[in-house]
Amino acid sequence: MQTSKYIYQIRIKGHVNINWSEWFEELTVEHISTGDTVISGELPDQTALHGVLMKIRDLGLTLVEVKCVNCDSNSL
Repeated sequence: MQTSKYIYQIRIKGHVNINWSEWFEELTVEHISTGDTVISGELPDQTALHGVLMKIRDLGLTLVEVKCVNCDSNSL
């Protein structure tokens, strides 16, 4: 059973309404200078990541990038 948590950065096109941050629970929602939004934080597994990605889809947001910042090829 996997107990590690992975830190993900999810980049969304445009500045999303900061009030939508409650949709992403304990993840951080940050507007960046390029005009995009980065949603980041720890997720326990791929199932949780897919849950966040479904919320992004349901909000009609444009996904630009998904990056796991502390993953290596042997840990997934």
